[in-house]
Order: sequence, then structure tokens, then C-alpha cells
Amino acid sequence: MSRGVPRTLRALALAALLPWLGGCGTVGYYAQSLHGHFSLLASARPVQDWVRDATTPPELRARLQLSQAMREFAVAELKLPDNASYRRYADLQRDAAVWNVVAAPELSLQLKTWCFPVLGCVGYRGYFSRDDARALGDELKGEGWEVLVYGVPAYSTLGWSNWLGGDPLLNTFALGPETELARLLFHELAHQEAYADDDTAFNESYATAVERLGLERWLQHRGDAALRAEHERIEARRVQFRALTRGLRAKLDALYRGDAPAEDKRAQKAALMAEFRRDYEALKAREWGGDGAYDGWVGRANNAALAVQGAYGDLVPDFIRLFEREGRDWARFHAEVRRLAKLPKAERRKVLEGAGG
Repeated sequence: MSRGVPRTLRALALAALLPWLGGCGTVGYYAQSLHGHFSLLASARPVQDWVRDATTPPELRARLQLSQAMREFAVAELKLPDNASYRRYADLQRDAAVWNVVAAPELSLQLKTWCFPVLGCVGYRGYFSRDDARALGDELKGEGWEVLVYGVPAYSTLGWSNWLGGDPLLNTFALGPETELARLLFHELAHQEAYADDDTAFNESYATAVERLGLERWLQHRGDAALRAEHERIEARRVQFRALTRGLRAKLDALYRGDAPAEDKRAQKAALMAEFRRDYEALKAREWGGDGAYDGWVGRANNAALAVQGAYGDLVPDFIRLFEREGRDWARFHAEVRRLAKLPKAERRKVLEGAGG
């Protein structure tokens, strides 16, 4: 789960929203979003400029060239948007594009949501300043919420900033493993293809399904045996970890929905979390040779972390079944997802969950 946390700060950086600010009560938040996003855009240059620049490090040049091959592949093979996004690059001189804040109650896996004019409601709040994100996290903790604050390498403006040059490639993700770069590009471009207001789980699970299916197609296209072997090793570990955390979420959800007194729930919750950490250490020793790739996540695990992981993964099997139902035709698949996104939430979930029928 190297990237199993939200990577998308929704399109808050839109000049069109400025007239709304006076009465919405979140002037400071919108202001930092606008300033942060436009500062990021201003630092981006076309990829070809970086490639031609003699001072560009060879590793970066090669990775930028590969990113453009992925970008063209996304259009031609995955039928993802052919626009300005990810055709420029910016070095932000920091290790995250934004920092997200997510929160959940002490005895629930339901994410706190924030709602914005035009954009609807989302289960996280993003900041271009780490300190601002931590300040909100501390405030929420003081109110009794379980909180997770984390850096994310990229975000999507849903295509709304293409007139300004589009969402750029960033140093925060461009130099990582090839498979992770492909995942991220396909995921973020999927957000530009379809988006349902007020339904984080639908949006993120759709984009995650696109990244997984798209990465498999990319690996076939590449035909690199070593690259595939490394991917399969990492993916096997990711699947095992997802199964472990999914089991914990199921147990906690059943506990929280039960009729036991709150004090009893707290005690059982502590026992389940301790059991989860023991099982993780055993899995790490038995299957991964002691590799602690997920140590940081496990150390911070709480209701907020578990809830947001569910938003990214719980509906993915339904979307993959939908892809199969549409004959593995990418254009038809995206069109059906766009149709579902326009339905009322309950109706869209019913149709999606019946995609295998």
C-alpha cells in the first residue's frame, strides 16, 4: 500500500470560485489552495524543454521521456483524456505536492466530509503547507476525532486547469519505480474521465481500477520480464497487506455497529488493533523477509487510515467486473462509469454492485 492514501486535492484552485468566497466561511482555505496551485503551475515547464536542456540529469531526462510514452499509451490504449495534463514537469523542491487531512470518529469507520461550492463533498482536506495540515489535524484531535495527516505526491484538478497548462508531472513522483509512475498517471487521468459529486469511494475505486487494469496492459506492452517479475513481487505483498487490513476493517465495523457499551467497544477495539499489529509482524517475518515497507502505515493505523483505505479499494472489484461486462472495451467502460456518476448515489451503487450479473 505504498500509495494507498488519497493523492487528489480536488479542483479548489479555480479562479471561477473567487466570487463565492465572501459568504462561504473558508476564505483562508480557498486562498491557500489558489496560491499553492498557481505557484505549482508557474514552476512547470514543457517536458520537451527539460529533455533538451543540457543541465537536466540523465536519470530525469530518461524518466520524463518514459512518462510521455505512458501518456500517449494512456490515450491510445486506455482511452484516457488527450489533453495538456502531464506534459509539463515541475521540481517543487519538497517531498509532497500537498498534505491531506482525514478524520473519523473514535468508534466508526465513517470519514468526516468537507463540502465546497460547485465541487460537492469529499472525505479529506488538502493543504499546500504541511504546518497548516498539522494545525487542522491537531484541532480535530482536540474535538475527539481520530486523524491522519500525510503527504501525497500528486493531485488532480479533474481537467479543469487544462486551459492553464494542465496538471504537471512533479518531482514528488516522477523518479519513483516505473510501475508506480504508470499507476499514478493512469489513476489521475481517470479522475478527469468521470467524477461523481459527494462519492469519494466511487471516484477513488474507479480510478484505482483503471490504474490496476491499465498497469497490466502497460506491462504487456513493455514486454520486460524483469519489470513484470518485480511488479508481481510487489503486488503479491500489496495483496497480502490489503487482505490483512480488510479483515481488520470488517471486525471493527462489526464491533462499531454492535450494541455493546462504548467502554466495552473501546476495550475490544484496542485488542483488535493489537492483534492486527501482531499479525502484521508475523506476515512480515514469514513472507517478506522482514521487509518493513508498511511499518509507517501500521504505526499510524487508526479509524481514519482504515476508512480512507476502504474508499480506495472497496468498490474496485465491482469496477473490474463492470470492465469485463463491457467487453474489456475501454471507451464503453468509461462511458458507463460517466453514466453511473450522474445517477443518485444509492442507485449508482446498486447498479455497480450488480455489474457481475
